[in-house]
Amino acid sequence: MRWTRSRGFTMLEIMVALLVLALGIFCGTGMQLAALRTRHQSALLTQSLHLANSLAERMRANSIAPPLPDAANPYLSFNYDALAEPSPAPPSPLCYALGAHCDRGQLAQFDLYDIKQQVHSSLPAGRALVCRDAGLWQGGRLRWDCTGGAGAPLVVKVGWRGKRPDGTAARDADGAFVPGVAVVVGALP
Repeated sequence: MRWTRSRGFTMLEIMVALLVLALGIFCGTGMQLAALRTRHQSALLTQSLHLANSLAERMRANSIAPPLPDAANPYLSFNYDALAEPSPAPPSPLCYALGAHCDRGQLAQFDLYDIKQQVHSSLPAGRALVCRDAGLWQGGRLRWDCTGGAGAPLVVKVGWRGKRPDGTAARDADGAFVPGVAVVVGALP
């Protein structure tokens, strides 16, 4: 019997090559999923920053004159949670409607309604809050609690109930969701 040297690949070499290929595809898919999650979180952060800046600019543009005490200022009573109030009720009148005439208080109520609608539609289980806060940070993270007195700056806080890459809820050490952004408005007159 005569032995000839075979040419080509053996079955073992093919199996190793397929294993390496499968591992590469699996890792590439994992990287793609991580990139999609990161892009989504980035989009939510951008949207929450846009909403916070929008409300801050509306507050600056509609400074209540004469200055109201904090308890009577409609902006300082704003604390919206999309889970608690899923469908915000529209104010009367709708100030941007054709022929609508609104005073500053009505415009403030409409501004808050509009921000509620945007938070509800663009952030998953979103939340927005306006308060006086002297200390925004606690343990290196933003917090929802407000610790300001009459001299503390006005702050707009916007956030959502996010998730970690493993699918669990993103919470702080106390088990609470943290704001995504906080924009210091300053002191209204």
